[in-house]
Amino acid sequence: MDIIGIIMSAGKASVNVALYTLIPIMVVMLIIMKYLEVRGILDRIVHLMTPVLKPFGITGLGIFALIQLNFVSFAAPLASLAIMEKRGVSDRHLAATLAMLFAMGQGNVFYPLIPFGLHWGAALGISVVGGLAAAAVTWYFFGRKLSFASLHRDESSHEDKSSTGLISIINGAGSDAIRLSLGSVPMLILSLTVVGILQAMGAIELLTRLLTPVLDFFHVSGVFILPALTKCLAGGTAYFGVASDLLHQGSMTAQQVNASVGFMVQTLDLPGLGIYLGIASRFVRLFRFALPGALLGILLRTILHCVMF
Repeated sequence: MDIIGIIMSAGKASVNVALYTLIPIMVVMLIIMKYLEVRGILDRIVHLMTPVLKPFGITGLGIFALIQLNFVSFAAPLASLAIMEKRGVSDRHLAATLAMLFAMGQGNVFYPLIPFGLHWGAALGISVVGGLAAAAVTWYFFGRKLSFASLHRDESSHEDKSSTGLISIINGAGSDAIRLSLGSVPMLILSLTVVGILQAMGAIELLTRLLTPVLDFFHVSGVFILPALTKCLAGGTAYFGVASDLLHQGSMTAQQVNASVGFMVQTLDLPGLGIYLGIASRFVRLFRFALPGALLGILLRTILHCVMF
């Protein structure tokens, strides 16, 4: 086994993701978020949305993360999460938000699947239902012992928002976006290295052979094994690449895509963990509280898709 080759390949792939996916999306989204924050628009939206989202344990900023994930891509919510961390959102609210994001689908996979027959409206609605359910169960049960008091942040070094110009906003947001994107590289390299080692050892092929009889017993097509393993180990973009090939070959149907998208399209995979947990150390600490809620949200989405399709 060429361990060095696997590590080098994982490093190249991780840097490519950071440079050509995370940084462009993060720069644009964080500039927009920073502009809304400086102009006071963000505070007004948060004030309006907080009563609506309060029963689910989500702050007003969580609505931006929800929209960004479902309509843009898996990387877009990083901007909202970064601002939530900066503002000192409580541990309990942050855990609920993480559970919501891990349970929901991502726009960068939803949209490319539409030409292959994905019922986007239903998938989007179920994604939001699953995400809010994950947030609620985390807020009321799994994370109930976490503090819901906002952390105090030192505001003395903050500049006067009224005098902040557009160029300053762009430069500041751009610097933050690059820092956050590059901060996810170590976790990405580690996760992709694990994937490469498992592939080299033949573990994925062995797992496929072991799972086939179990799936046959439950009358589940074995065509889902490769896309599911790819999704869990390499992320949503890799899943779409495999699924699109199977669809082109006729090995997978549009009905199967719609029935499985609740489980297949979510951000709870190795690359997703590396990217989200790389934002700040607090996210790593809160992950164990968010994980059970996220799994329940994904299970709810899976059941709803199976029943509807």
